Amino acid sequence: MDVGQPVEVPGPPRDEQLLAGLARLGQAVRMSAWRNAGPHGLTPLQADILTFLAGDDRPRRQGEVVAALASTAPTVSDAMRALTGKGLVGKARDAADARAFVLTLTDAGRQEAARLSVVPEPLRAAVAALDPGDLAAMLRGAATMMRELQERRAIPISRMCVTCRFYRPDAHPEDPGQPHHCMFVDAPFGDGELRLDCPDHEPA
Repeated sequence: MDVGQPVEVPGPPRDEQLLAGLARLGQAVRMSAWRNAGPHGLTPLQADILTFLAGDDRPRRQGEVVAALASTAPTVSDAMRALTGKGLVGKARDAADARAFVLTLTDAGRQEAARLSVVPEPLRAAVAALDPGDLAAMLRGAATMMRELQERRAIPISRMCVTCRFYRPDAHPEDPGQPHHCMFVDAPFGDGELRLDCPDHEPA
């Protein structure tokens, strides 16, 4: 074989290999969610709803939950009925529209959301196995792919750095370790600190 010639590796091309890997990782996350049902026997969707409501103190309408989780109104309605029955979510009339309801976490719901925020050990160990450079590259790649999917309306809008009005990419080219700048905290940061879900996000 000539030196410098590309090697033909058997199997699907690298983009398909990446998608296969992401599918396997997603499978691991879903399996972890099923095993993490906890004392209330939560389904993954119910757990996602609690986590979503915990991410913002404002009362949220059911339609916001449907949009954020890319689900359907009947599916979320069933999950919400179960959560209210378990005493984890409270439901009240919307002060701005008496025909609508808003949803908030109860004290028990906040405690359960805090439990769910603890990353299971197998997943934590898998992330810890990445060196800082690989972790930063994965965050950057995930943000790029998510932004493309959002622009194609294939997934819900996420509160990412790259879609935030406070984000200034490559504002510090002299510092390759921390090239970006967050105007919210007025500080430089690198790819390893990119946020894919930030509570202080404001759309650009």
